Amino acid sequence: MPFNLLKYGLSSQYPVEVDLPAPKELKSSYDVVIIGGGGHGLATAYYLSKYHGITNIAVLEKGYLGGGNTARNTAVIRSNYLTSEGVKFYTESVKMFQGLSNEFDFNIMYSERGQLTLAHTDATVRSFRQRAEVNKHFGGRTEMIDRQQIRELVPSLNLDPGHLPVLAGLWHIDGGTARHDAVAWGYAKQAAKRGVEIHQLTEVQELVIENGTIKAVKTNRGTIQCGCAVQAVAGMSSQMMKKAGIRSPIQTFPLQAMVTQPFKPFLDPLVSSSALHCYVQQTSRGEVVFGGGSDPYPLFNSRSTLELKESLLAHAIEMFPFLANAKLMRQWAGITDMTPDYSPIMGLSPVRNYYLDAGWGTWGFKATPICGKTMAELVASGGKVPELIRPFALDRFSTFQQVNEMGATAASH
Repeated sequence: MPFNLLKYGLSSQYPVEVDLPAPKELKSSYDVVIIGGGGHGLATAYYLSKYHGITNIAVLEKGYLGGGNTARNTAVIRSNYLTSEGVKFYTESVKMFQGLSNEFDFNIMYSERGQLTLAHTDATVRSFRQRAEVNKHFGGRTEMIDRQQIRELVPSLNLDPGHLPVLAGLWHIDGGTARHDAVAWGYAKQAAKRGVEIHQLTEVQELVIENGTIKAVKTNRGTIQCGCAVQAVAGMSSQMMKKAGIRSPIQTFPLQAMVTQPFKPFLDPLVSSSALHCYVQQTSRGEVVFGGGSDPYPLFNSRSTLELKESLLAHAIEMFPFLANAKLMRQWAGITDMTPDYSPIMGLSPVRNYYLDAGWGTWGFKATPICGKTMAELVASGGKVPELIRPFALDRFSTFQQVNEMGATAASH
């Protein structure tokens, strides 16, 4: 066997499947230019090519594929939001995640593990009851559980942390995780197979707009004409909208997380507490991931801070005291584009043929499949907004029709 493997490895004849074609020069024009080579941009390109037959597409990424917020999140997938609009949207995304590995023929390491959100006050218990009913009504699997059920579900959890005893929990059965960069790679691989061009190290410097319509995109590698453009740049959303002359309601904040050395499995569900501003999960490799709220001030920087590390880990230890002895391996941050109502912006913009995929804040990864699918429908139809994303239009901030998801995350925001 070793000899055969060596012979196979050294042979020039064995078949090698290349995930992405070699880099090439930009063409002078494309039907669609997608700005941003993260999960959302690549998913949009994939669904355009697969379901709508549009392949003359350029995905432009100023760094490397999935190197922005796609690679800087904690890979949580869930649909237990507050509003009917949010629950319907994210429930569809969870359903799509479940079949992505088979669709890509590429393992995204999807794992349905459930998410437990802790209630420490009577007011939180009441709000969780309402939230559970909204989720069930629109297709999500979410229910209230008591202390005894929590103890059985997570035996290692401290149910009486300091002055905040756990009263009940919101158990979201559909909660899960997936390998975030694998999701981006899967979309990139399948889009490239269908003829989509993916250009890394290609930064958009200027947008050419004539008579209120997008005409071209200027990059560090030259100018390309386009029939339409899609903006999917996550934390840099407000800056790209500024290039398009669009007034933005978005502010950008760093969001930090960290991970410990690996342990034998002890925690299957994802456990979160908004009162403690902390969530904890264990990866398939045994590492324990900690996440919390965004930094309290706007900043376009992905640096880590000691202050956040100390406060976040103090709360995590209240939930799991034995982790005080764990060694921290890594700390990192992404930059999140937050809207006033904590919901995304998807759809049309004041510039014709320039479409927005922005304002994702801390929940962009979990929306990757359904966002890509609906944005592709929008582009392919020439601007007819799919019903599922209609509530998330930019103009809701001028018509006072916000979709308020504040408090839907397991942290301070």
